[in-house]
Order: sequence, then structure tokens, then C-alpha cells
Amino acid sequence: MSLYFCMFADSNLDMKVSALVFAAGLGTRLYPLTADRPKALVRYDGVPLLKIVLDKIIASGIHDVVVNVHHFPDQIIDFLKRQDFDARIQVSDERAYLRDTAGGLKFAEHLFGEAQHILLYNVDILSSLSIVDMVHQHLSSGADATLAVRQRKTSRYLVFDESNMRLRGWHNVSTGDTLGEVGFENAVELAFSGIHVVRRELARAIPSVEKQSLTPFYVHNADRLLINGYRHKDGEWMDVGKYSEYENVLS
Repeated sequence: MSLYFCMFADSNLDMKVSALVFAAGLGTRLYPLTADRPKALVRYDGVPLLKIVLDKIIASGIHDVVVNVHHFPDQIIDFLKRQDFDARIQVSDERAYLRDTAGGLKFAEHLFGEAQHILLYNVDILSSLSIVDMVHQHLSSGADATLAVRQRKTSRYLVFDESNMRLRGWHNVSTGDTLGEVGFENAVELAFSGIHVVRRELARAIPSVEKQSLTPFYVHNADRLLINGYRHKDGEWMDVGKYSEYENVLS
């Protein structure tokens, strides 16, 4: 399996798009690899996950990137200082308080300059998904947020209207818990891929920088915001943020 999943096939993005790499997590699912380092610096085929993700984002034409940090933050900051990425990379320092995805986006919002849209990317996701194609669909649709999703087995699903791929709800099949609408005509349940694009205004609409996740924010606001799914059926996708999955990848 190719390290970069053919990720350099994307063409340049000539638009005001910035990116936020979520790298602040504690990496508990990757323990013991994260006992002495952040998960962003765990290596896949000898390359830190953070470098793989940043290379993919920059290759797509996005040259303004924010990386949030919390667990072993100085290791990530030192790593970024030693690299020579073709991008302006800023750090959103959450070492005092880990804010999750919605809180992290809100906390970093002032760092995005004049960007009108923000690509959000989990550092433990490896994928051949085309960032360019996804951003183009996001822009052409006029969506407030576009979420990469695909058919795969998981315990938690986002629920879309298959006729227009608009988000309607959320379903935990293990517990039976739901948010929003589920089980309606044309409902399709798809797994979130850890990659999304949002309008800058959405970040500004998050009510506070307290710890909160974007998933319930999306679902609770699905009736007033246009939140679409970007269904990527083909190509590679892996979540290497769990130790068992990480071992499977390297075996």
C-alpha cells in the first residue's frame, strides 16, 4: 500500500482556503506509542503522521495551515520549526485546555487570515481522497459544511437524505442513541471520514471556545445550515489513530 495513497495527483487550489489539522488529541487509542510523544509524531512507514497530512494538504494548493497542539505540544512545535514546508504554518496552542473539534476550530478562528473556507483534517487519517475535488464540490454547492463520508462498518453513523446528501441526523448503532432525524424515507447512514470543509462563518457561529465536538453541532444545526456529505467510494482510507489498526497497517 502506497504511503501517500497517490495524494500528489491533486491540482492547485486557487481560492481563499485555509486548513486546520487537528493534532491536539491525547492519542489514548494509540498508547503505548503516545506515552512519550503526540500522536501527530507517530510514524507510518518511517514518516510522522503530521508530515503526511501536511504534505497532502499543501500538495492540494492550500498554503495557509494551522496545527492545534496539546499533548507534548513542544515536540510538535519543534518538529514544525525543523521542517521546510511550502506553507505558512501557525500553531493554535491548547496546552492549557483541550477543546475538542468545535472548540478547537473556534479557538483557532483568528489565525485563518482572509480565508473564506477552512479544511479540517484529523492528523490520524490517511486517505487518497482528493482535497481539490471535495473543496470544489463544497464551493459549488454553497454548503456551510461538507463532510467526507463513506460506506464502512462503525458504531456511529451520520444520517443523510440520499436524494440530496443533506445531513439530517446521527445514529449510534451500539447504544441506540440518536440525534436529529433517522429512519426517514431516503435515509442513508454513512461513516464520517475525519475530513471536512466549512465556511468561515460557521466557525464564527460556534458559541464559545469551551470543549465541544463538531458532530453534535452539525446535527443540532442541520435544519438551519446546509451541511452536505461528500461521498468518496473509491480509493484508500485508514484511521491509524487506534493501536490495533496501526498494527494491522504495518503487519
